[in-house]
Amino acid sequence: MIKITYFVHGTTIDNEQHVATGWAQGELSELGINQAKELGHQTKEKDFDIVFSSDLQRAIDSAKLAFSDKYEIIHDPRLREANYGELNQHHESKFNPDKHWCIHNKFPNGESYKNVEERICDFINYLKTNFPDKHVAIVAHKAPQFAFDVLLNNKTWVQAIDQDWRLEKKWQPGWEYTIKD
Repeated sequence: MIKITYFVHGTTIDNEQHVATGWAQGELSELGINQAKELGHQTKEKDFDIVFSSDLQRAIDSAKLAFSDKYEIIHDPRLREANYGELNQHHESKFNPDKHWCIHNKFPNGESYKNVEERICDFINYLKTNFPDKHVAIVAHKAPQFAFDVLLNNKTWVQAIDQDWRLEKKWQPGWEYTIKD
């Protein structure tokens, strides 16, 4: 059994301006820097065998601020946010108001949430092969967290999106997932 503790990156300047960063690097805001530092303090009692982050700068910086004093961090592109294609770094108002549309439909020159699910499925299989019986920390983004909910918590994509903690601002210092044999 593999235990995963999933963390989202700190607030970015884009987040504060209601811009969807997607595959752009993104920069942590002052709030995000403080959130990441605080996360390290809030989780100091936890012991991880390995820490992964997305290879996008906002996740790298969050992981570094929270965990680099204690762990080596591996950056993995499979943990990236959804590629919004032409909508990377565009205001939220440019997106289709039907938030379920992107489950099966790709963003213009980007990918769908089902594409993100494929990446996360590949990452989970990698963990099964290389890190059995370990406690893994992950620092990443919204769409990959939805994919973990779908793949490991038996939620549908609609449920994962509609039950997103961000809708009610119910952040917590980590979400737990389990990969069973």
